[in-house]
Amino acid sequence: MCYYYYSAFVLLFLFLTRTVPTSTSTSPDHFLKPLKSPTPEAQEFFELTNRLPSDHLTPSCSLTIIHHSFANTINSPPFSNPYSPPSDCPPPWPRVVLELRVTSYGDQYDRIAGVWLDGAEIFRTSTAEPTESGIFWKVRKDITGYSSLLYKPQVNVTMMLENVVNNIYTGVYHVHVSFLFYKENISPDDVRFPSIISPNKNNYNLGTTDLGLSQTPSDLIIPICGDGKRGYWFRVESESDVLVKRVRFPKNTLQVVLELYASFHGNDEFWYSNPPNSYIQMNNLTTERGNGAYREVFVTIDGKLVGSEVVFPVVFAGGINPLFWEPVVAIGDFNLPSYDLDLTPFLEWLLDGKFHEIRIGVDDAISFWLVNANLHIWLDHGTSKVQAKSVVYNNPALTIERQEAFRLLDGSFRIKAKRKSEFVGWVKSKAGNFTTIVSQELRVTNLIRFYFNGTYKVVKQNVKVKRDSRIRADSGNLIGHAVIRRRYPLTVITSTVPLPRKDSLGSKKEDMYMLITNVSHALNERRINGDYSSILYNRQDSEGWTKVRGHSVLSGEASTWQRYNYRDEFGCYSRTVLAYNGKLIGDNTTFFCASST
Repeated sequence: MCYYYYSAFVLLFLFLTRTVPTSTSTSPDHFLKPLKSPTPEAQEFFELTNRLPSDHLTPSCSLTIIHHSFANTINSPPFSNPYSPPSDCPPPWPRVVLELRVTSYGDQYDRIAGVWLDGAEIFRTSTAEPTESGIFWKVRKDITGYSSLLYKPQVNVTMMLENVVNNIYTGVYHVHVSFLFYKENISPDDVRFPSIISPNKNNYNLGTTDLGLSQTPSDLIIPICGDGKRGYWFRVESESDVLVKRVRFPKNTLQVVLELYASFHGNDEFWYSNPPNSYIQMNNLTTERGNGAYREVFVTIDGKLVGSEVVFPVVFAGGINPLFWEPVVAIGDFNLPSYDLDLTPFLEWLLDGKFHEIRIGVDDAISFWLVNANLHIWLDHGTSKVQAKSVVYNNPALTIERQEAFRLLDGSFRIKAKRKSEFVGWVKSKAGNFTTIVSQELRVTNLIRFYFNGTYKVVKQNVKVKRDSRIRADSGNLIGHAVIRRRYPLTVITSTVPLPRKDSLGSKKEDMYMLITNVSHALNERRINGDYSSILYNRQDSEGWTKVRGHSVLSGEASTWQRYNYRDEFGCYSRTVLAYNGKLIGDNTTFFCASST
């Protein structure tokens, strides 16, 4: 692990400048990184992750679905192309992979992007910030779970990437998206690195995607989305903005899972560091980044809460210190996670043949969030109607404690939140009578402290989520059991040092300051699925300083250390990297099972 220790000089500099009343309540912030001297060739950026099981295979065929340059696309409709399954290798396919390739040159902010197939989101990503010499990157995502859409002919594939190009922001994002189709299946003997293969041995094809119970892809996917004029995602400007969709479920539905996509931007990009409104008002601050530091995405059906999620705090490439995220981007940056909610216990009141109102919103949100979802529905093909019964609906209200203690610009703000729920329901089909038990426990702690007249800010957050899903046959035998535990620890420390406002001739210049930053965040995950288990330990530590004017970084230094450990029944994969000032200076990969501590 590598850190800079600015030690005596920095500490002395900080204390000597504390008399200048500068508030960093708006930090962390979003920046444009400085222009660098041209290099002979473009640089590859990447997100540290595990390889896909299909990566060692050759695709049976590939199909280019998007080849487009996203220039000045702000406020424009999304780019769209027709899609039909490839004629040279028709379905079914054991595996289908989406491959994204991007190149860009110039000066540009990072941008959020999404890909939809027939209105259903299948991939959400964000861009890196380019350089004059150019950057490029590649991302692969397994999209086999969207097979029911991939089989359909004459549908549209849509991509949204709003970008601004003018005489200041010159970077154009040149995008190539392909679908890779594999006819060859994957067996554990073929795998020389850890990966999820298909551990479930039951013959019922039941389970929940996010919880890891292996199953065939769903028979039907219904998008819960916007109108598509600016992408199919729905824009949440405040907690009163709610995505609403009326859906009628097939009466022979055997299982239903809602897949949720959500990302945060604008004044809520760093929601976990937002102070309460009382702090902003009492200090007469102009920042719009407030409303406290708790956000929870919720889903209701007919006014009844059926699930919620505190999402992983992805840091985009311009966030906090843009020098941190080159060439290694932050966790989740190139492939934002989605979140699955099992709605099977509610089938009794969903299968009445009537339309049901699904709502998605964000508690305490400010501008802006992008949300949408997909309903994955499995059908009983042996009957036109199944019987279902909801047995348990135990969903107490969120318990949340907020404490604040501040004087002028200094003080602390604490949040403790927890939620525990359990849902049980059975469905009787031609295959038998199955009872689904879904429980979830959520715990969130958040602490924000301001020191030295608001110029030194510490943010510490920890999110713990446990989901347990069990499926029992009519005999009482457990035919599926999955447990997933996730933990998202995050620490962000920012210190702002004002720099002189006047040049040597005494003329005023635009405000400049030095920003010293430390970031430590991780995605830790444990999964159990019957006899199968996996452990993921993914952590980044970043440290550096920047000289900033407005939202532009003029100069600086930065280092990022990251360790990615993944272990399952098929082996171990570990990669550790170290980047310093935009260059990869350490990179070590092993397939030995090392400790994650």
